[in-house]
Amino acid sequence: MTLAIALLLAFGSTSLVNLAYLREHAAASTLPPLSLLRPTRSLQLLMGDRRWVAGFAMECGGFGLYVAALALAPLALVQSVGAGGIGLLAFGSARVRGRALSRRELGGALVSMLGLLLLALSLAGGGGRSAPGSVLTIAIWLAATAVLAVVALSATRDLLGAGAAYGIAGGLLFAVGDIATKVATQGGARIAFAGVLVAGYVLGTSLIQVGYQSGAALSVAGIATLLTNALPIAAGTVLLHEGLPSGPEGVLRVLAFTAVVAGAIMLARPRGTPPAVAEL
Repeated sequence: MTLAIALLLAFGSTSLVNLAYLREHAAASTLPPLSLLRPTRSLQLLMGDRRWVAGFAMECGGFGLYVAALALAPLALVQSVGAGGIGLLAFGSARVRGRALSRRELGGALVSMLGLLLLALSLAGGGGRSAPGSVLTIAIWLAATAVLAVVALSATRDLLGAGAAYGIAGGLLFAVGDIATKVATQGGARIAFAGVLVAGYVLGTSLIQVGYQSGAALSVAGIATLLTNALPIAAGTVLLHEGLPSGPEGVLRVLAFTAVVAGAIMLARPRGTPPAVAEL
């Protein structure tokens, strides 16, 4: 019962966050150029747009539900729901832009949702426990992910475009924040990881907003969502020793993880030059 409540909270979280991404993209893509080198001016531009403020408020609400879900369930399970929720972003993005989903995008959305169904079926086998994990190992993982974000920002810009590069870097930093959030909910001295989660989310959000000015919501946020969910799923297994249920339910759990990540990959691939974005 506790796991079911946690996953309902996680689904509510991913629904709010993905809707927030669409609102933030609609606002940020029409603003004057945002720059990480001019944070005060960029923040003033964003806060001066009511659409962006409304989107950010929705994102904060989604984060609150995410924290509640993490307090009740393993990191990998909660993140799997988030990865499957990218299908909501795909359908919402298509509606906002007034076009139908491509075959690849529709396939990705359906595969992600299939993953959510398999995840629900696998709950009968339990597998809801996790270990605290080594603080040193967790810190090394988070530091390496942050360094990778810096490298990716410069290394992928020419290959994939600025929007995708910002999405990759932002997604990696969101993953840092998500893992740090789970560790902070363990309480005690680990509450110090709250500082890491704040840094990860602030930097990740900043990169995503700049990326929105160079790419479509599904491309930028889709890539970010893929990394934001895939890395914590791996971290849950490697760092926190989150086990799988035995028997058929364990097989379903593995298939669910695979499906939600595969669907996110299909949806995150850039779709050329996006048309003008409609306002929300």
